[in-house]
Amino acid sequence: MPYVNIKVTREGVTREQKARLIAGVTDLLVDVLDKDPATTVVVIDEVEIENWGIAGVQTDIYRARKKSEAQG
Repeated sequence: MPYVNIKVTREGVTREQKARLIAGVTDLLVDVLDKDPATTVVVIDEVEIENWGIAGVQTDIYRARKKSEAQG
């Protein structure tokens, strides 16, 4: 029984997008590994942005730095 855990930041991922992720991951496991979709579990966890870090800082800070660098 495959178990896939997808983690995303909580930034407005819609119900429809989540449904597409679940269906897409399930289809991928069927296509690549010949897994039974009836026993494939996909869980999506939404993480608050302040609880997600990149390069040693919280995501919002990281993005602000990247935006500042891009603006020169």
